[in-house]
Amino acid sequence: MQEQCAGMTVNERLYVSNYMKYFDKAVKNKDVNTVISILKKIEIDDESIHSILIRLKLTGRIKVLFFLF
Repeated sequence: MQEQCAGMTVNERLYVSNYMKYFDKAVKNKDVNTVISILKKIEIDDESIHSILIRLKLTGRIKVLFFLF
């Protein structure tokens, strides 16, 4: 997936990998575990995941969850 996704935005990666609806549902439900899992599946690095969670206001349990993945 790495070569295929080079230069793609997170939204583009979610779309081409067919994770968009699952990601949106996880965000709506504030399911941080699933959000992180999906972002890792589309090869988003930890620093970017952290930034995304902050922008989505899903930061309440980040410290605990980052060590689980």
